[in-house]
Amino acid sequence: MPPFDLWYRFGRALARIFLPTFGSVEVVGKSRIPHDGPLIVAANHQSLLDPPLLVYAISRPLFFLAKSGLFMAPGVTCALKMWHAYPVNEDGVAADSLRWARKTLDRGRALLVFPEGKRNPGALGAGIDGLTYVALRSGAPILPVGIVGTEKSPALLRIPFHFQRLKVVIGEPFHLPKVEGRVDRDELTRLTRHVMERIAGLLPPEYRGVYDSPAAGDAPAEPDLDAEPEPEGEPEPSRQA
Repeated sequence: MPPFDLWYRFGRALARIFLPTFGSVEVVGKSRIPHDGPLIVAANHQSLLDPPLLVYAISRPLFFLAKSGLFMAPGVTCALKMWHAYPVNEDGVAADSLRWARKTLDRGRALLVFPEGKRNPGALGAGIDGLTYVALRSGAPILPVGIVGTEKSPALLRIPFHFQRLKVVIGEPFHLPKVEGRVDRDELTRLTRHVMERIAGLLPPEYRGVYDSPAAGDAPAEPDLDAEPEPEGEPEPSRQA
């Protein structure tokens, strides 16, 4: 148990008091959350309200990467670290961030990742390869999550008093196919799309953004990795995991 877990529980208690009191929150699929073991929680990202909402919705403690710009003030930095956040460079995913993510999963914890790498209010943006890279290297299952309604509460001070109808839809956990050796960039991109389509399938059509297609609502077929990957160098994942 991390040393500041008491503070995380306190933050979760506040979320469970404020979020349903000053608005409404619906959570669908809570029974699909694995109770233990390493887990990557992958969700769409619309506003600063998303992390507190997922802390409310996911029964397990979450650990997540947050943009380094949020760690400027000493008080905020202390609070973020106590709430299981780790800074990541806004220009890209540094090696230490990837090591932290792997270590978090190796300890059997739940890692929260926003695979878009930035906030995209109202519509799902293109995914980047950081999540896929970590999932392939760790072997951890991915829990897709769709969030609706948070795009209307962009301001930090609006988080406790959002006055919105929020919805969290939790999908079935799944594994990416196991890959031995190196994975070329095209294959990594294809697997990232696979993850993003899982998330899109949990969202209303108007929220699916770049993944809006007739098949987006269906769980995509598991990618076929029978073919031997090209012997290229191991890719460097871009931006936030």
